[in-house]
Amino acid sequence: MPASTKKSLRVAVLADSDTRWKWGALTANRIAPADSDIRLDGYLLRGRATPTARQLEEVGVRADSLREVTSVEFLREMAREEAAYDVLVLSLVGGGVQAMLHGLSHQWRERAATGSTKRPVVVTGYVGVVYEKLADGLLLRHGADLVLANSRQDADRFTAVYEGVGADASSVTEVALPFLGGAPYEKHDPSAKQGRRPYTVVFAAQPSVPESRKDRTYLLNRLVQHARLHPEREVVLKLRSKPGEHTTHIEEQPYQRLAERIPGGPPDNLRLVYGHMGEVLDRTDLLVTVSSTAALESLHRRIPTVVLTDLGVRESLGNHHFAGSGCLASWDQLDDGHIPSPDERWVARQGVAAASSEGAQAEGGSYETAFDAARERIAGLLDGGTLPDLTPYYTPVTAPGYLPGILARHHLAPDGSPLPGAPDADREPGPVRQIVRRAARGAYRHGVQRVAPVIRRMGEL
Repeated sequence: MPASTKKSLRVAVLADSDTRWKWGALTANRIAPADSDIRLDGYLLRGRATPTARQLEEVGVRADSLREVTSVEFLREMAREEAAYDVLVLSLVGGGVQAMLHGLSHQWRERAATGSTKRPVVVTGYVGVVYEKLADGLLLRHGADLVLANSRQDADRFTAVYEGVGADASSVTEVALPFLGGAPYEKHDPSAKQGRRPYTVVFAAQPSVPESRKDRTYLLNRLVQHARLHPEREVVLKLRSKPGEHTTHIEEQPYQRLAERIPGGPPDNLRLVYGHMGEVLDRTDLLVTVSSTAALESLHRRIPTVVLTDLGVRESLGNHHFAGSGCLASWDQLDDGHIPSPDERWVARQGVAAASSEGAQAEGGSYETAFDAARERIAGLLDGGTLPDLTPYYTPVTAPGYLPGILARHHLAPDGSPLPGAPDADREPGPVRQIVRRAARGAYRHGVQRVAPVIRRMGEL
């Protein structure tokens, strides 16, 4: 057997939730240079949204190693010579990215003082649709070698924000969502003799959109009504997490709890399901959501997709992002049999369904080549010798009233060094500490899902 000609590539992914772990790990594989043999090490940032074993299993992304760490533990690991990674993907909220950039910069400066100048290429980005806090989130991510934009539209917006504040915008790199794929949709044929199945409508739930109990109950009731109006259809409520689990966003009003209060119980053709979104889409004929990234997955596969307008088209809901898509509709329209037709140019500009659409040809490129630019940039940085210091836009000079608080939440001083009393990275937590940690996390989740909504309702009296 001839020796492999592939280059060994060590990649680390730091993530703070199940969805961000999925994005980070899949992105790492997508952006690795084509001639690379990847070793992927995963680090899960300890916090309220640290994924459970069930969530990790549902995501379905494997790593060569995977462990839970605090911010300071991770930074100390990255300072070790033995942890000489080639690429580091920061798949975190904006504040977490900013803290890691300053913390890494401090650690690598100290390491450089001992004569070691090698550091990995640092990559970050967003897990899906960017519909809120655009400037805030982007500037917190500034300083990474690559800031990935999931579409042409996002790349243009990201560049405009950076240039508008006088920050270097050369890090912005257009890619696409890494988890798009699956078989193209085949129109449902109820008369087919083989593989016959009912027409399936899937509502993709979101943890925090909409937020209020009233709005979430409304959407659930409309889903129930649709199931009762169309008993020949299978209606699916696709859930993100089980009560007590957290994802990227906090879910104060789980649909599972609301479904328990449906008068007479849910109709026989309505099911609540978990599982991998791609597997659910394999049997979906109509995808309905408020603003979930699942809409882009569905559109990529040419599945009829609806973004609901029942609660308005509002920035707080995120469905304003889909203006111009041709997918906006209400439950009344769906009950009457409406099937939307997506706008090809809008879809192509989002980096989805690009392989076969005329709109994609006009915009240039396809999903198959969407990661080429990132691969080329990373290969160039890896082959270009010593990388320069990380230079985030926010510093103690440019943001003295903002940056220190962000860093302190991760036990870091304004210069990026660990604060006194930061968690010890030299040993694994003992049994007692693990029990206390689990109890604290459970109490926090109980407070979010049980106590906080009650207090909020009392305050509205």
